Amino acid sequence: MKSRIITVVISCLVTFAASGQDVRKEVQKVETKMDVFVSKTGTIIKFIDYKLSNLKLIYGFATTRIRTVVGTTESKYFYQIEKDGEYSSSIASIEYSDLIEVIKAIKTLKSDMDNDIALNPDYLENKFTTSDGFQVGYYVSKGKLRWYLKLEKYGSDNTLFIKDYDSVEFAFTNAKSKIDGIKN
Repeated sequence: MKSRIITVVISCLVTFAASGQDVRKEVQKVETKMDVFVSKTGTIIKFIDYKLSNLKLIYGFATTRIRTVVGTTESKYFYQIEKDGEYSSSIASIEYSDLIEVIKAIKTLKSDMDNDIALNPDYLENKFTTSDGFQVGYYVSKGKLRWYLKLEKYGSDNTLFIKDYDSVEFAFTNAKSKIDGIKN
């Protein structure tokens, strides 16, 4: 009788211990369009950079460039924004087709600005996000509007607060013009 009770208790403990184990799925890092293109094995990849003017921020600046990535069979064009942090850098690589969508979104966001300020909310955020996680937008708090860029989907120190709206629109349209010139 004692051995049966011990067997039942041990069976219950083993069952509870086994079911109590965490089954963790590995979090897969979302690959950006840049990551997918440059990680092709068995091909030669060439990077060509064209420096653009710095993007003025409330605190400091961010460097910008066009990066042409030349593969064996095709080339891709990216607008890159880089902000050096204390210990590392954050970089957004915005592929050309996404850049066109960002420019359209900026125009839409611009047309919404005055109405959003007039709402006089405690907090309001209006943004556009690319498939790679890059964000451009603004928030309204206490009657003030502030534009921002979020360079990477994950991590810290990757949000840039823009000094003025016109510099955002100029930076992105200038990047598109530069890529159009490189393509031709």
